[in-house]
Amino acid sequence: MSKMKKTLNRVLTKFEQLKAPPNADCGVEETLRTDHFQVCKTVRYGFPYEPTSVAFDPVQHLLAIGTKSGSLRILGRPGVDIHCSHGTEVAVIQILFLINEGALVTVCSDDSIHLWNYRQKRPEIVHTLKFQRERITYCHLPFQSKWLYVGTERGNVHMANIETFTLSGYVINWNKAIELSRKTHPGPVVSLTDCPIDPNKLLIGFETGTIVLWDLKSKTAECRYNLPEALRSVSWHHEGKQFMCSHTDGSITTYNIKHPQKPVSVMMPHAQMGKDGKLNPCKPITKVEWKSVRNGEPLIIFSGGMSYDRAGRTPSITVMNGKSTTALEMEHNIVDFVVLCETPWQNDFQEPYAIVVLLQYDLVVVDLTSPNYPCFENPYPMDIHESPVTACQYYANCPPDLIPAFYSVGSSRQKRSGFSEKSWPINGGEWGTSTCSYPEIFITGHADGSLKFWDASSVTLQVLYKLKTAKIFEKPKKREESRSENRDSVGENQKEGSESDPDPFAVYLIHLCTESRILCFAGATHLVLCRFSKQELNVEVQSLEFSIIYHDILDEMESPDIDNHYRPCLGVVAQIQSGSRESYSSNASDHSSKSDPWTAVKVRSGSRKYSAGYYPDLVCVLQWLDSKEPGEGKEHPGNITFISMNSSYGLLAFGNESGLAIVDYIQKTCLLNLGTPDLYGSMDPYNRGPRSPRNKRFPTDGSGTEDGARSPTNDQINGVCISPTCSKPKRPPPPELRRSKPNRRLQKVQSVASIEEASNGSFSGGGGGSFSGGVFLKPENCDKTDTASFSRSRSSSMSSLDNVSKEAIQSLVFSDSYTGKTDSFTCPCLWVGTSLGSVIVIVLNLPPPGQQRLDQPVIVSPSGTMFRLKGAILTMSFLDCYGVLIPSMSDQWRDNPDKEKEKKNFRQNTVSQKPKISPTSSTEINGDKQFVVICSEKQARVISLPSQQCPYKTRITDSSFVVRADVVTLRDSVCLACYVANGRIMAFSLPSLKPLLDIDFLPLNDVRIARTFCFSRNGHASYLCSATEIQKITFSADMSDNLNEMLGELFKPCETPEPPKQGFFKNWFGSGQSTLDREELFGEASGKGPRGLATKLQGKGGMQYVQSQAATGNSEVAKAHRGFIERGEKLGELGERSEQMREHAENFASDSRALMLKYKNKKWYQW
Repeated sequence: MSKMKKTLNRVLTKFEQLKAPPNADCGVEETLRTDHFQVCKTVRYGFPYEPTSVAFDPVQHLLAIGTKSGSLRILGRPGVDIHCSHGTEVAVIQILFLINEGALVTVCSDDSIHLWNYRQKRPEIVHTLKFQRERITYCHLPFQSKWLYVGTERGNVHMANIETFTLSGYVINWNKAIELSRKTHPGPVVSLTDCPIDPNKLLIGFETGTIVLWDLKSKTAECRYNLPEALRSVSWHHEGKQFMCSHTDGSITTYNIKHPQKPVSVMMPHAQMGKDGKLNPCKPITKVEWKSVRNGEPLIIFSGGMSYDRAGRTPSITVMNGKSTTALEMEHNIVDFVVLCETPWQNDFQEPYAIVVLLQYDLVVVDLTSPNYPCFENPYPMDIHESPVTACQYYANCPPDLIPAFYSVGSSRQKRSGFSEKSWPINGGEWGTSTCSYPEIFITGHADGSLKFWDASSVTLQVLYKLKTAKIFEKPKKREESRSENRDSVGENQKEGSESDPDPFAVYLIHLCTESRILCFAGATHLVLCRFSKQELNVEVQSLEFSIIYHDILDEMESPDIDNHYRPCLGVVAQIQSGSRESYSSNASDHSSKSDPWTAVKVRSGSRKYSAGYYPDLVCVLQWLDSKEPGEGKEHPGNITFISMNSSYGLLAFGNESGLAIVDYIQKTCLLNLGTPDLYGSMDPYNRGPRSPRNKRFPTDGSGTEDGARSPTNDQINGVCISPTCSKPKRPPPPELRRSKPNRRLQKVQSVASIEEASNGSFSGGGGGSFSGGVFLKPENCDKTDTASFSRSRSSSMSSLDNVSKEAIQSLVFSDSYTGKTDSFTCPCLWVGTSLGSVIVIVLNLPPPGQQRLDQPVIVSPSGTMFRLKGAILTMSFLDCYGVLIPSMSDQWRDNPDKEKEKKNFRQNTVSQKPKISPTSSTEINGDKQFVVICSEKQARVISLPSQQCPYKTRITDSSFVVRADVVTLRDSVCLACYVANGRIMAFSLPSLKPLLDIDFLPLNDVRIARTFCFSRNGHASYLCSATEIQKITFSADMSDNLNEMLGELFKPCETPEPPKQGFFKNWFGSGQSTLDREELFGEASGKGPRGLATKLQGKGGMQYVQSQAATGNSEVAKAHRGFIERGEKLGELGERSEQMREHAENFASDSRALMLKYKNKKWYQW
């Protein structure tokens, strides 16, 4: 039987293809060309993920942050923010600015040193020096010097020229630096710093606690200091006579360079006396800075050193000013800090004015010039990850009044106190000369249930408004209480889930109607619809509970009790749904069940005051399901996989892993609640895998009796409407619609437009769901190596004989479209795409606008139209006969705090009694007036409506799958943009689906990218590149060309501060500043560097690279020129040969004619 069914489907497919020849010319003029596309990264927002190092240029006032993945962020004034990368995932362990020279040096964990040039808007690597035989541990670059001191793990110190990036022959070997009597290795070099007043003296600190004062000219150790504890850092006093050391035991020692035997002082700032009379052990002091003030006590600033006496003591920065000690506690672990000073000269009073503290998840700047050391308010968007980001949505070219509206309601809540009143100290660079001409908005959803609205129109991300949604729900109980109270009702599955899901309010899906300002967002098992108001409101939130289930109950289907199973069908109505295979109504509850329905979140009852902004209007919650095994409590209902809303219809739709629900949010009623298989009716191509029956009694109606409860069938297309809160129907069903037995599936399936390829005999379907459903971003940091989500089967086709247990809803689109082949006008519809590649069209019959819309029910009925593609459905969009994108209809926002008055004034723009017909045109194909673009994980199709022919189709990928796809506007036209899992970004023209772009850009090596990648208008796209950063990209050539004008200038020419003037007595007694000719000491006279120690690599930003590229270009041009000359010569030879052949042909023709004339008149006997 199944073989005959497959054969019949194959014949029908062949017949449809013959009836509508593919690639018919639609006559639509397509203006997009391949040169209109260019992919590039534009701006990166947020806090650098996993930072490892920080540095500051005191003259240019620029801050650089390096990360574990090799990224480099250079920050100036707000609006000047440049991101660049080393190209490989190597940690940046140290950053050194060439102060006021427009360059910096980065030291990476792969023992490579890079010289960056940031005089242009896009910093590039000029030179790279890769060490081969020794590991780099610490580097030091003296001010206004071109020689870099490189300390290694072996204890050696090498000199590298940063102009030529070559090593000097001058090497300080560890065995020459330590005492001859020492028998052990001193350890790696952890500190290198030259004396402020004598650059000839280099202080070398080894990890074990040995410090050597090295005389560069004499190449000998002048002094050696043997410290009792392991060394972490060293800092000079500006006079150059003393230095300070920090140690692993939490102590700080001070030495005089003339007295190496004994320290001047030893202190443990945070040590406390124990009961035994001894000091309690302290944590290591990782870094210490000794800064002098002209008119006051010097400042000693260090990180760490807190006592071990209490577990979990917060990290802190300590500032010691004379006898006062201030500990500044931080919220996260301290990575590094740098002290901002007025002068770059180390032999002058530094006059520190701020501390930049780089934390693991934040950037803090402390004001040292104000009492109590307040923090500066950070103008950069560093708090995107304040709560872990679980969802991200990007809206480009949104209405211009949207950003001011969000800012007006958010600014009143952003009044923050306790910050320094002084201006932000990192103010280098210059702003770009141009900005984006249209507004852009980011919306981020977070694990704590909050949503943040950001202005992304410029290089800097600015927070507009924050919406906290956790207050809508009751506070979650503690895990112990939850387990004890739900031991009977919630089984082991839930108890394990409570351990792994500590954030029940986390936001995973976001949908914003920019015109009506209605916001929908969904968690794992709940959905909230919010309206926008500029005034405070008292609102009582209404909620609906759903139980979307599908599973086979093969043995119970013939049971007489099935007649008492309350299941609304896909028919008219509001609350009645027939899902013959145990598809329950959202409002039907099992009154005979021992346990009450259980939900992960519970809506707070009563009226509450909501501030200006968004307030909740409706909450939909999924109920936990009874376990298939008796005695195991309840199981998870499945995550919500897709949400969609239409403000003109007043309808909301959402799907999960099992089925679909449609809600009328005007009347606060459920219109449809079906398992996905029940949407097919009798045309279900799959064998649904049987599951164990549930031992439960079927729910009754609201009255508690079973007399009025019956199973409406799919023939009830124009009949009953029952309110979820009312046990009696508003209209009695006509007698002809009553049946004695329920039907197993919907039977009103008039036509199936199967658009499978002819070569595929079986029904096609993506083996696994797409990334928009089922699995969401966890609040914890996602592991990049976690590819479990990618290992799901993604077969390009699935036989109808295969058992299918679940079919998730992957795409939902409300639209006015044609539903049948013979339709002459459009009607409101909901297009449903599933994870198995099916597209099902549901007709929405809306009442007339006005009071009738508030009183009469919305009729939901099957259309009988279904399409099939390979792979899960990702997107669906509609074009008119001119190829112009048809936007979804929406109402304009109106601020009306009176909700009852707002309902009365509700206008239904898309619903009218007159038939809606698209404008006719000569470009119509056989009378078709619409195109629907459907894209799945494997292929894309353009189907003309209402004929349901497929004039265009394309196979996007065979070996991979499409992660995200959308129809976007670009240059007053439209295209289909796709992001494929193999890292390629592709674009196709519409409606012809001709390839316009195919470039390898972003490898899918992180599940976070797949979850958050989204396209937007005008060729924009974005994704969450890390747990704390959002990356914007563009595939528009116009935007790429204008990018340099939008980005700010990092380097701006300015004068270097003059060196401090030395007093008369200092010069007289010889204690003033001495000079050192490093070029003479480390240059050619020192010989060549150690052979094979390091390899020089040329960067893209160097002149040699440019010259080599130019030479390569010139050689290619010369080669092409030679090729043209050779071709011309060959063409010339060919012309000469052709001329010779022509002459030979003419001679032959004349000889032949003469010979013919000679023998023409001769008689036969004259031969």
